[in-house]
Amino acid sequence: MSTKAIMAVDRRAETELQVRAAAKMRARGACPALAAPMSTGDGLLVRLRPAGGALTLPQFRALARAAAAHGNGILEITARGNLQIRGLRAETVGQLAADIEAAGITVPDGPTIEISPLHGLDPEELSDPAAMELSLRSTLQALLASPRLAPKLSIVIDGGGAFGLSALSADIRVVAQPDTGWLVAINGDGATATTVAVGPAEAAISAVGEVLSLLAALGQGSRARDIDPALLQAHFPALSATHSLPSRAAKMPLTGLHRLADGKTVLGVRPEFGQMRSSDLTALLDLATTDGATAVRLAPERGFFLIGLAEDRVPAMQIAAARHGFGAQPGDNSEHIAACAGAGACGSAFYGTRTLARRILAAAPALFDGSLTLHLSGCAKGCAHARPALTLTGTAEGYELILNGFAADRPDERIAGGRIDFAIERLARSIEDNRGTGESAAACLTRLGATGVSKALRQE
Repeated sequence: MSTKAIMAVDRRAETELQVRAAAKMRARGACPALAAPMSTGDGLLVRLRPAGGALTLPQFRALARAAAAHGNGILEITARGNLQIRGLRAETVGQLAADIEAAGITVPDGPTIEISPLHGLDPEELSDPAAMELSLRSTLQALLASPRLAPKLSIVIDGGGAFGLSALSADIRVVAQPDTGWLVAINGDGATATTVAVGPAEAAISAVGEVLSLLAALGQGSRARDIDPALLQAHFPALSATHSLPSRAAKMPLTGLHRLADGKTVLGVRPEFGQMRSSDLTALLDLATTDGATAVRLAPERGFFLIGLAEDRVPAMQIAAARHGFGAQPGDNSEHIAACAGAGACGSAFYGTRTLARRILAAAPALFDGSLTLHLSGCAKGCAHARPALTLTGTAEGYELILNGFAADRPDERIAGGRIDFAIERLARSIEDNRGTGESAAACLTRLGATGVSKALRQE
């Protein structure tokens, strides 16, 4: 065999090993960071969170170009406000990393730390979460770098303000308080997490360190929910006397024009179903640059804020955003649909999720009163939504309907491929006909149950 042929075989073997490694990382619940991309139906996927969730417009434009050059040109913003780049190959991941570095984008090592998207801008903010993140990373550097921490360990730092993070669940929550500094809680969202400490920044950092030490001692893969209550009590003796202070819920929806307390404005933008093509993103950023925007802040709910737009340019920007597949007006029903990349973008998907989503929006408005999320999953992996929802999972035979569950759950009804439009219309009609006064779509579906829904879907 020639030297050239041997080198080609070696490259193929290396590629296969990297893909298998990525698949192994996925199997143990890893986050698909740059150092460990995830194998998906359309190649490798990388998830990244720029420092502070902040990008300049040239940096975001550089990411769009890199996604087109090294992947399949599809970018996503997750429900937690992180970026995903799809369709990479083992040999292009390093090229993507080089482009990210060349653009001056910093992606911190270690667990992802999510902070309030309008940090440093919102005058209602109680304390600076970006400063707290820096302090945590500096003080707890060795602990945060421990290989014994779970790859998906989640840390949230909520500085308060107009767009809070109370809806985000996390292993560790650090929340600014009006008078007592910071609250540290574990395992839950703003309403359900267990508070372990309340005090000044130094005490909060120390408490986070204690929790990280417990998790590292429990072993790789352990999450906050795995900490034994007795062990937690031993490390936090005042636990029973520590009361959670009311969490400041997000007062501001994502999409639309928002005036902050000091009169400055920001525009919330959401890619349709959280997905965008690099060409559409580049076009939007070019227009935003012309209209004075200077920065982007990634945000939960699959979107971002444009910072620096002149207020009189916002209406034109909202119209232009819609032309490129972005929602920038409040009250868009597509906010209540979580759709994966779907067929055509992912080789594992059995149907075009976004095409079906648009048909459902037009045919079944009764589903979208804000009480439920419709999860359209091209296959049983359920990549787009990690919580129970009204779910349509694609299969080789058609669709599986799960009334309140995950994409891989046992279906409540199976629907042949050619009957999906009819089934969705019947489901919406059933809700309209059976909903009581003041009853939400979600409550109506729960009351109807699998038997009632099955009966409705089988009616001609």
